[in-house]
Amino acid sequence: MASRYDERSIRVLKGLEPVKERPGMYTRTDTPLHIIQEVIDNAADEALAGAASCITVTLHADKSVSVEDDGRGIPVGPHPEEKVPTVEVVFTRLHAGGKFDKKAGGAAYAFSGGLHGVGVSVTNALSKRLEVRVKREGALWSLAFEDGFTVEKLKKAGSVPARQTGTWVRAWPDAKYFDSDRIRRPELEHLLRAKAVLLPGLAMRLVDEATGESKEWKYEGGMAAYLQESLAGEEGVVSSIVVGQSYVAEGDAQFATGEGAAWALCWVEGGGGGESYVNLIPTVEGGTHESGLKSGVFESIREFCLHHELLTRGVNLQTEDVWKNLRFVLSARLLDPQFQGQTKAKLNSRDAVKLVASRLKDPLDAWLNQHVDEGRRIAELAIKAAVARQKAGKAAEKRRSSGVAVLPGKLTDCESEETGRNELFLVEGDSAGGSARQGRDRHFQAILPLRGKILNTFEVDPTQIYANNEVHDIAVALGIEPHALGDSAKALAGLRYGKVIIMADADVDGSHIQTLLLALFFRHFPGLLANGHVFVAQPPLYCVKVDAQGKSRPERRLYALDEAERDAILVKLADEKVRESAIHVGRFKGLGEMNPEELRETTMNPDTRRLLPLTVSAEVLADTHKVFALLMGKGEAASRRSWMEERGNLVEADI
Repeated sequence: MASRYDERSIRVLKGLEPVKERPGMYTRTDTPLHIIQEVIDNAADEALAGAASCITVTLHADKSVSVEDDGRGIPVGPHPEEKVPTVEVVFTRLHAGGKFDKKAGGAAYAFSGGLHGVGVSVTNALSKRLEVRVKREGALWSLAFEDGFTVEKLKKAGSVPARQTGTWVRAWPDAKYFDSDRIRRPELEHLLRAKAVLLPGLAMRLVDEATGESKEWKYEGGMAAYLQESLAGEEGVVSSIVVGQSYVAEGDAQFATGEGAAWALCWVEGGGGGESYVNLIPTVEGGTHESGLKSGVFESIREFCLHHELLTRGVNLQTEDVWKNLRFVLSARLLDPQFQGQTKAKLNSRDAVKLVASRLKDPLDAWLNQHVDEGRRIAELAIKAAVARQKAGKAAEKRRSSGVAVLPGKLTDCESEETGRNELFLVEGDSAGGSARQGRDRHFQAILPLRGKILNTFEVDPTQIYANNEVHDIAVALGIEPHALGDSAKALAGLRYGKVIIMADADVDGSHIQTLLLALFFRHFPGLLANGHVFVAQPPLYCVKVDAQGKSRPERRLYALDEAERDAILVKLADEKVRESAIHVGRFKGLGEMNPEELRETTMNPDTRRLLPLTVSAEVLADTHKVFALLMGKGEAASRRSWMEERGNLVEADI
């Protein structure tokens, strides 16, 4: 019997219901740590604003956690729009917070990590009970929630000295929303220690009621002291710790006043690695601020090598050579950081690359020129890595077949011979191909424009596929022959590119071209998919231009992959009180409409692009073959029609 679908089938989620229905969209669900981190982040934002000097986190015996700070205290008066106490609004409304309106002079927080405005409301939604106490204006106020609903209205619970302020929040995470109800102590300790590191003078305390243990972290020396502590006992330290910070002054045409970064760097023979933060939020997956650090450090070391004539003939220094042995702590400060997901594990703000690189380079140049001997040791370490990398590349080149194929005339090849790093973009159309040629990094990125749609090769014999010019050019450019999955190791020995990137328009024709190329790879070059060489570029559909708003807010360009991202950007700009007349939404009709700079920034630059990796595991190989046969087989028209009638409503197509 068919399920009922009428007006009653449409459900509207109100208040905190969306969080309870799909908690994974708002927080990590492996452990309750992240919802507690939201409370800690708010307390740390008070310290970042200069209003708090001590934060205490207590692990209670009943598995609840409390966070107390001596900041200004959450406002308790009636909210002008919601007409209920503001502290209640903060804990019960998504997208409510003091971090959206960041215009100079009118913001509660100029820079903050709790950007999304769903932080502590998510904590409340996923807790069985949550209690709040606020010290403010000579009074102690309290209120309580259960399952996200207010059960004890705001009331005055006592008096406190007029100068005594702060907020205390205690949450009982609901175990049904998490894989485990335990908060891992090492992760929590790392988080608290990091806050102390990034805010010199801030005392971070951890109390464990069950064991009676307590710890405190306070780093007057900041990041340098923290990095020095992590290097204790390390052998092969090549340089002293390089410490610096640089923030944008008023009147800058590109960035907002106060944006910038602080860093601590050290080179070690044993290998690199580090930690990065944005507005005190740990970005465990890195992001564009780390890319900016990488870029700035590379340019500085490369110029030092050139100035002192340290590079011998034939040695080509690359970013990875300098980055390979760098230990770092990076703390970036951005006015409007864009994170990948609510968990804020990775920064996506494209401007952060240029911001951090430009802030870091001049101070690092000055340090290298003042410490020439240490600079030479750092340079020698990078040159040693470059020589080893180039030797490995040449060894791989010698193992290739001696037969030389004539490359397609329309292929714009790259300069590097390092297969693992090289990339081939299969670009839809000559117009987009022209922009891609100008926007690429010619050292390791090659461009092969495709004229029209390639042949559907799914049922074509391997000996016949070269009859199609486009397929022939793709195979010759890649340096491979048709093969079975079991022969992929031998067949890929001549592969010339580590990444094969399909770059097509975000429309029906572009999707068709992607499908035809994937059918070709799956049927005739399965080793490419099995070994993770195939990727699909994800160019944005929309560009949201925001006019400059005074000296503190320069012009911005924000890119959206689809309508959902566009709408999220518009909601965020509305929360920031940006006037509608200052927002201009443009839609790209295709890749050919993008100029080289836009294409490079959004789709080609490894630091700022989005790539979708494609692979096929052995477990789903048979099922994948059935789907391809259904969709691409010439004798499957009737089955395709039945399939479309059954599932056609699921397709989201831009027709």
